[in-house]
Amino acid sequence: MVAGVFGDVGANLIWRRDDGSFGAIVSPSLLPFAEEWNKWQHADIRAQRVNEVSARFDVVTDRHLVTAQEVEEHPFYTQFLVPNGFGWLASAAVSPDPGMEVWISIQRAKAKDPFSDEELATLARLGRHAEQSLRLSVRLFDAEVSKLGLADALARVGIGVFALDSLTRVLFSNLAGERLLGDGLKIVNERLFVSASQERKALDSAMERMIRAAPDDAGGAPKPILIHRERLERPLTLYVLPILARGLDHAAAQFLTHARAIVLVIDPQADAPADPALVRDVLGLTLGEARVAALVGFGLTPRAAAEKLCIGEETARVVLKRVFAKAGVSRQSELTALLTKLVLR
Repeated sequence: MVAGVFGDVGANLIWRRDDGSFGAIVSPSLLPFAEEWNKWQHADIRAQRVNEVSARFDVVTDRHLVTAQEVEEHPFYTQFLVPNGFGWLASAAVSPDPGMEVWISIQRAKAKDPFSDEELATLARLGRHAEQSLRLSVRLFDAEVSKLGLADALARVGIGVFALDSLTRVLFSNLAGERLLGDGLKIVNERLFVSASQERKALDSAMERMIRAAPDDAGGAPKPILIHRERLERPLTLYVLPILARGLDHAAAQFLTHARAIVLVIDPQADAPADPALVRDVLGLTLGEARVAALVGFGLTPRAAAEKLCIGEETARVVLKRVFAKAGVSRQSELTALLTKLVLR
């Protein structure tokens, strides 16, 4: 579907968890090349360089990763990509979970022009929508939704889930969601209610907008809404997502017959770095910058953050300077204090 937006060969989604495990999902059009692609993994210079480059850009293409000479001469291009009709790559980094790195990549034929800046911007927007969908999908996958059924799986996931009807009334809430009610977030007259007026306005606006979202709506991705609490320091993070019934299997469609939007409620871990996606949205950073900022703001040294992110220490320090400039701070202690004020207050 993503590749179809650009009329390209196919797309793949690759993820890596912080425990070292990884996996991939590919378009049917790419399956005939999967075995040979695996044989060429050791020579894939784009994959070898993407971590370093992603510290600067959320969306990358060949010109960010290789030189024009390498495109013409490197064996990965000349002996694998070109003979199979491939030429250009565009990849968007997304962060559906703090413990995962995910890339959505489009494969383009060599006969077509390289990806333009406008196309990369479109992929960035699509990536943000995919990120929101994956927030729940990865947890449903962990809960073995295929074995349990959607309702049982939603009951087991570790984040709050509230399904809303066309009048924003709560049709369903899972156990995790119910446990988060009472401090900052309530259900009043069958609707989610927030005590603070500014936060309530943001939530009400997001819910109204998402229950009316059209299937082909490609507007801005949903932003997190922080709900501050009285008893606990760390705020709840809410994401409001539209439910688009197209493509749902029978069980999911039956469960979501009357639902028009889903509210995801995340209770951040007190002993873990801030969610990079949240830091990105709050401070206006790229995802790569936010990953570094979250770790350094949590207390890691630039060297330790670089090791964890599989990038060079010098890259991490350069990225950190950009973070400082964008955030208006000059040292690590100030970044920690800023994250605490904006995300944890």
